[in-house]
Amino acid sequence: MTWADSLIANYTDGIVILHRGRIVYERYLGALTGERPHICFSVTKSFFGTLAAMLVTEGKLDPAAPVARYLPELAASGYGDATVAQVLDMTTATDFVENYTGQSSSMGRYRYATGFAPRPDGYDGPASIFTFLPTIAKKGRHGEEFHYRTPNVDVVAWLIARVTGKSPAVVLSERIWSRLGAEDDGCLQVDADGMPLTGSSLNVRLRDLARFGELLRRGGQVNGEQVVPSAVVDEIRRGGSREAFVAGGYATLPGWSYHDFWWVSHDDHGVYMARGIHGQSIYIDPKAEMVIARFASHPQAGNVNLDPTSLPAYRAIAEHLMAHPQ
Repeated sequence: MTWADSLIANYTDGIVILHRGRIVYERYLGALTGERPHICFSVTKSFFGTLAAMLVTEGKLDPAAPVARYLPELAASGYGDATVAQVLDMTTATDFVENYTGQSSSMGRYRYATGFAPRPDGYDGPASIFTFLPTIAKKGRHGEEFHYRTPNVDVVAWLIARVTGKSPAVVLSERIWSRLGAEDDGCLQVDADGMPLTGSSLNVRLRDLARFGELLRRGGQVNGEQVVPSAVVDEIRRGGSREAFVAGGYATLPGWSYHDFWWVSHDDHGVYMARGIHGQSIYIDPKAEMVIARFASHPQAGNVNLDPTSLPAYRAIAEHLMAHPQ
């Protein structure tokens, strides 16, 4: 398969490649243009995982502390005795099944609570993130298995709000977005209480998405300013438990792990990624000094449907750039 064929096969809406900070390739397909925002889906998680890691580095969040220390509202829930680190690595043991095809009652309730899906007539369940999270029960032992569950991000967003006294959207704006050199605003969907959906709803321009990836690739620096502490970037790249990750069942990502809401390859290039359903991604290759940002509209949600073509294509571009510096 050629590079061009891979873009079509993966329903690419837009893709930009940075090498050593310069745009070396940019293409838009379908309805997307460089001036139009696109939903990031779960790439959103990595922004807030980075913010939480910054608060850990500053001592405002203790990764070993139970969630209930900061959020007594969740003491009786499945999250109460989970540590902050376990929430950030999604090794919490909760009675929540995440899928995108309608076979999960817990996922359905979550979508109704957040407003991500229209509520059916007669619905009388939770109507916000704050009222939904306490209903999630514990199931199993924390820290043993990685299971991808978006409510973990809502817990972290609540933690961010609690220790900063600000909306997570304001924290993102103040600490990262306003300092990134972004071309345009980003926006987040909010629930009925005005709480942003930090696990799925960020909408931004493609180049600005690439800027965030480049910020991490450069060790947290933008134009000589340290926006994200280098220790945070090092910690993200360290990754999480590969043993716990195996339980997640990601057959297309052997040897990877998950840490601070980032996907870490542990390969010889040190690749790590932000990933969202339907093909959204930030792919950071430190060895090749390359960042790829992509928006897509694959008809099937799971990235398992894109990885077999996307990941080899990205690696091929990295090797090309290393052999032919721009």
